[in-house]
Amino acid sequence: MGDRPTATRRPPDAPPSAATSPAPPAGDAPPPGVLALFIAFSQIGLTSFGGGLSGRMMRDFVYERRWLDEEAFLNGLALSQALPGVNVKNLAIWIGYRLAGWRGAVAGFTGIIAPPAVLIVLFGVAFSTLTRFPLTHVALAGAAAAAIGLSISMAITAVRRLPRRALPFAVMALTFVSVAVLHWPLVWTVLVGGTLSVALEYRRAAATPAGSDTR
Repeated sequence: MGDRPTATRRPPDAPPSAATSPAPPAGDAPPPGVLALFIAFSQIGLTSFGGGLSGRMMRDFVYERRWLDEEAFLNGLALSQALPGVNVKNLAIWIGYRLAGWRGAVAGFTGIIAPPAVLIVLFGVAFSTLTRFPLTHVALAGAAAAAIGLSISMAITAVRRLPRRALPFAVMALTFVSVAVLHWPLVWTVLVGGTLSVALEYRRAAATPAGSDTR
């Protein structure tokens, strides 16, 4: 009797989620120069209307130019919101410093502030004339709605990147209730909530074995 053919066993297919879920941007583009940073921030400052600059920065630097990855950008956004001053200015300084040192920080700050300031002065001169046209108010309302959409999109992205643990979501919910519902002072809410969150997170990280997945 001849040998019976043996059936070869195929390896199991990878789970659909692992094969189809896109990886977040890795920030793999070469670091920009100081002039490129200034031009990029100037374009953002001159073409963002009605707020929403943080969302525009995320789309530009993370998804289009790929100078930063999502995690780095969101860490910088959290830091800029926790520090005093204008969030967008703080974020521009942080991004510029991370990409090109102190010269990049100066380029980011100057690019996000100076060109829009010149435009505001010019617009202020002609504003009394432009407000006579109904189309001006419609355009401003549409720009504000688009800015709100960008901010909501960035907020959803930030929430999706949060670790799947109770503490980050509890801090987020308590901060929202304290500021939006109870109308507590923002400074004390950030100081108390931020300090407590950092202390608890540091304690959890110290008790977690190295190399283990904490998400």
